[in-house]
Formats: sequence, structure tokens, C-alpha cells
Amino acid sequence: MLAKTNLTEAKPISSPMVTGCKLTKSGSDPLTDPYTYRSVVDALQYVTITRPEISFPVNKVCQFMKEPLEDHWVAFKRILRHPKGTLTWGLHLKPASASFSINAFCDADWASDPDDRRSTSGGCVYFGPNILVVKETVSCCPLEHRGRI
Repeated sequence: MLAKTNLTEAKPISSPMVTGCKLTKSGSDPLTDPYTYRSVVDALQYVTITRPEISFPVNKVCQFMKEPLEDHWVAFKRILRHPKGTLTWGLHLKPASASFSINAFCDADWASDPDDRRSTSGGCVYFGPNILVVKETVSCCPLEHRGRI
């Protein structure tokens, strides 16, 4: 993907998205080649299987597949530079000890989308030291999130 987007020599970074980044349906020029955007963003979704820390930013740029803008491309390039700078990160499966524990974590960003006020939430479940489930949801009603993960 780095070669396809001419980012092989790009400087690596430690965070996939700028804090407080609000992507919208307007605000910059449309991309001249939306096909490339769709292709590489779609491929990046598979990276989230082993790199769940980029799930939220990838979800954000996926919301603009229909009409991507220059701002979305800039955000995508930042996401793509993150794994390059954190090659040792990712999911590593480890043997569990004799005592098993189940831990769940979740977070939500209620009505934060400036275009349609949709909410984004996500969560993960660990069995011992290993992650079992990563889930991210975008909805228009906060009640849809209740009890799901």
C-alpha cells in the first residue's frame, strides 16, 4: 500500500489520527482519483485485524468512500504512516496462565459527526492476555449501542 500511494519514503509516526480530527463531507476539493482512495482504504480495513489501534481512524475514512475529498486523503496517509513507524506493535497471542480472566473495554464518541450527528462506539474483549473481539459501531441513535459488544 505504501508503494501504491507513493509513501515508501514517508516519515513514520506514532499516532494514526490527529486528536480532535473532524472529517466532514465538505471543506476541501474532491479527489481527482477516487478509485485509488477506495482501493487502498478498502485494503487497509484488512490491516485492522492485526492492528486494532487503527480501527477507529480507518472507520472514519471509510465513511467517505462515495465522495472522498483531499482532507480524507490526508487523513488516510497519516493512518498509513502509523504502521510503518510501529512495526513491533500488533496482536501477539500468548499462552494463558492457569487462571483465566475476561476483561472488556469500551469507549464512545456520541453524536460527534459534524455532518449527520452519528455516534461512534467501539470495544474489545480479552480472554487472559489475548484479544477475542474488537467491535466498532456507527449509529444515529445512542440507544442502539446499549448492551452490544
